Amino acid sequence: MRNRIVQRLNAVVAKVTAGMKLSEILTVTQWAEQNRRLSSEASAEPGPWRTSRTPYLREPMDAFTEPRVWRIVMVAASQVGKSELELNIIGYIIDEDPGSILFVHPTTIDAKEFSKLRIAPMIRDCPTLRRKVAAPKSRDSGNTVLQKTYPGGILTMCGSTEAHALASKPIRYVLGDERDRWATSAGNEGDPWGLAMARQTTFYNAKAVEVSTPTVKNASAIADSYAEGTMERWKSKCPHCGEYHEIQWKDIEYEYETKEVNKKKTYKVTSIMYVCPGCAATSDEVTMKRQPARWEADNPDAYANGVRSFWLNAFVSPWASWESIILKYLNATGNSKRLQVVYNTCFGELWEDRGELEDEDSLMARREVEPYGLQEGGTPVELPEGVLVLTAGIDTQDNRMEYEIVGHGHFGETWGIEKGVVMGRPDDEATWAKLDEMVFNRVLHFADGLGLRVSMSFVDEGGHFTQDVRRQCRARIRRKVFCIKGMPGPDKPYTAPPKQMKIVVNQRAVGTCWQYQIGVDSGKLLIMDNLSVKSPGAKYCHFPRRDDYGPEYFAGLLSERLEYDAGKKQPWVWKKIPGHERNEALDCRNYAIAAFKALPKNLDAIERQLKTAQGQRLPDKEAVSAPPRPRTKQRPVRSIRNYYDDW
Repeated sequence: MRNRIVQRLNAVVAKVTAGMKLSEILTVTQWAEQNRRLSSEASAEPGPWRTSRTPYLREPMDAFTEPRVWRIVMVAASQVGKSELELNIIGYIIDEDPGSILFVHPTTIDAKEFSKLRIAPMIRDCPTLRRKVAAPKSRDSGNTVLQKTYPGGILTMCGSTEAHALASKPIRYVLGDERDRWATSAGNEGDPWGLAMARQTTFYNAKAVEVSTPTVKNASAIADSYAEGTMERWKSKCPHCGEYHEIQWKDIEYEYETKEVNKKKTYKVTSIMYVCPGCAATSDEVTMKRQPARWEADNPDAYANGVRSFWLNAFVSPWASWESIILKYLNATGNSKRLQVVYNTCFGELWEDRGELEDEDSLMARREVEPYGLQEGGTPVELPEGVLVLTAGIDTQDNRMEYEIVGHGHFGETWGIEKGVVMGRPDDEATWAKLDEMVFNRVLHFADGLGLRVSMSFVDEGGHFTQDVRRQCRARIRRKVFCIKGMPGPDKPYTAPPKQMKIVVNQRAVGTCWQYQIGVDSGKLLIMDNLSVKSPGAKYCHFPRRDDYGPEYFAGLLSERLEYDAGKKQPWVWKKIPGHERNEALDCRNYAIAAFKALPKNLDAIERQLKTAQGQRLPDKEAVSAPPRPRTKQRPVRSIRNYYDDW
């Protein structure tokens, strides 16, 4: 009888306490695999979440539920699922460990787009979240684009410039998306990340997560945060030696074919291999993506401070093939802005200097034979095959005029023809007479004797002889010699229509001339881009093996680099490299390229005319001038219309 009473009592107690059992504590990974469904409009693979598809996300997600970890940093390329890390953490918080969340984006527009395209579909397609987040049916629902309420907390989304949102109420969880694109200050109140983190002070169990694609070396907030953590890299096991290494761009070897379609280069990748940095054995993409892989920390001691940081590139992504990455790189070669995107979003690497500057020795080494070949009898060829137009850039100094004549062909390919110096003051007629001889009236010849004149010349009017340069250029308008003024700043266009400027002598206007204003910063970036091209063809720079293109020339050509100065309104500025104070070679090349950009031309028509004249030796005083055009009745140069008609 007593046993039956005890059994009944236990049964009653069991029923009462059944609803009081503590639920199982889940990790973010376990929660996502049980509850998360990828939405069709936000994922290429809709359906239940599978961590096995992106195994590298397991540890960053589960670090969020580690008691000792309070901050997680993820530096990641595109197409690796870094947004899913944030979404899974948000879903876990709402469903398993509620508290208020501040989710900061670069701008309010970014926050709204992320909310509509990623947050809303996740809530809609996840039953456990749908039951907890109010439906957006009314103003009072607690569910707006930038704010979602749920039992135990509120999800607030904002841009990095909104100081009032970053510094008002206490917040347990702070998430930061695309940290490297944030404003440097939230209004006048300072660093947005610092303001957001300050809202966590009252929470002993606060958590912070920051995620971003890397940007520029020495100017990347996410790279600085990564250095404060465990600095973990995802490393794959080599099937040959068994060592673990991160798959990096420098270890990818490939071959490709190039074709021209409608005068545009297209590429076809023919082979790709990964070369193990440990044993030098090669493996293909499929093999390496199936190999065991793990996170390895370079700074494990940071775990004691509660900060875990991870760095991931796109070579391990299930959605980005190595071939697609290589094609992006090939198509971006020669354009530093596009190349930076590839380095940041595919290679997962910081961009060094937005120019990938060559060094002087490598440019010296690639100079071509003396100078571009020899005519019969051993006379040097002045103009190599491929040159269609000649332009000149002249830099003005107080005691000399430095010049470079540059040859131009199709697709931005250039040839250094001659670099020289004319000694003499810019206000001396003899100096300009020598420039006439060496540059403006010069005829240079191909191997068969066909000649080209310099089609357009740009002369720097800066310094102490502005009016003298203007006067001399006006006298040479028929030879298309123009004065120019360099305009620094990244927002200045490289070339623009010329302006009419007064020529003043003894405080009295004696006439006018045409002046081009040159965006010199744009030109320098273009030159550095072209110098980084390694093989002859589009944008490649040829140089002759000759004394005028010696060490001094290349020291001047590479005398400046683009540097980040956070104290300036336009933070990217060109600065002289220590030990490279002479930059005349860079200026001359800049002006010559600008002259080519400003010159009305039809390269196809010029090429046809040159080919027609091939083999016909012209008299020494005759030359083809680009662009060829039948001359009409001479008219005075009084307006910009007349100025162009003369061409």
